[in-house]
Amino acid sequence: MSAVANPATVAECLRVGAGFSQGDRNWIAEQFATLDARLAGFHADATELEVSVKDREARGQKVTLECWIAGRQKIVTTSAEEDLHAALNDVRDDLRRRLNDAKTRQEPRHNKHLRDVPQPQGEVDESEDPARADAETA
Repeated sequence: MSAVANPATVAECLRVGAGFSQGDRNWIAEQFATLDARLAGFHADATELEVSVKDREARGQKVTLECWIAGRQKIVTTSAEEDLHAALNDVRDDLRRRLNDAKTRQEPRHNKHLRDVPQPQGEVDESEDPARADAETA
C-alpha cells in the first residue's frame, strides 16, 4: 500500500447531519475513531463522512452513515437500533466491513500478476512440478 501524504481521519472528515448538533460531533468522532486505521489509506481531501439520525430517541429512530471516497461508489450504512450508542456502533462496524470488502475486490488476489510471468520454453522448474521432472529423467 502506498503511503498517503494527508491520510483521512474521522475527526477531519466527519460532518454531522440532521438530528445531531455540533456538540455531538466530538462524541461521535470518538465512537468512530476505530475507522481511522481503515480510512488512512485514502486522502483526507477526497474523503467525506456524514452521520445523521431520523426521529432521534424515538421508537423507530434510524441512524445513517454515508461515506464518499473519490473514485469509489458512495457507501451508505443504516441502523434501526433503539439505543443511539448501539446504532452508532452498528453503522461504524458496517462501514468498516464494507470498506474492507471494497478493498479486497480491488486488490489482486495473491499477487496474481507475479504468477502470470511466462516461463521460457524448454526450462523445467522442478519445484513447480516434480512429477514432470521425474518423467523427463526416466
